[in-house]
Amino acid sequence: MNEGQRPVPVPLPLAVSEREGLVAALAKAGLSTQEINTESALFWRFEQDDGPVGFGGLEIFGDHALLRSVVTLPPVRNRGIGAHIVALMETEARIRGCRTVWLATDDATDFFARLGYHACPRSEAPKPIRDAAAFQDDAEAAMMKRMD
Repeated sequence: MNEGQRPVPVPLPLAVSEREGLVAALAKAGLSTQEINTESALFWRFEQDDGPVGFGGLEIFGDHALLRSVVTLPPVRNRGIGAHIVALMETEARIRGCRTVWLATDDATDFFARLGYHACPRSEAPKPIRDAAAFQDDAEAAMMKRMD
């Protein structure tokens, strides 16, 4: 690690009963807190220097994943942590055999575009992704990235 470079956040899986911090962080950031306690959603808390820095989640639908609820905590924003969280979620999706990762966003299209995501019509998403509650919210943009 170079001097001044921060370590990559460490992902810690969250059980359904441990998701209150996630809900609070999403609400504070103005993001949707719906469907957080569904059993099919997988969520992680990310820590760095022994403290939480953010959260991220996935729903897996065969060889497609829905990236959801990515949030960096306010004290550590604009330090590249969000990009690390997304990269770690993509790695998890690959491990689980996913070929594509989809997401819905209102105001983070530029952020996700820098990470290789492309805007797509929602109609191009696979049916299980289109049917997922987290993909059906009022977010303006649908985006996708191929994992190959």
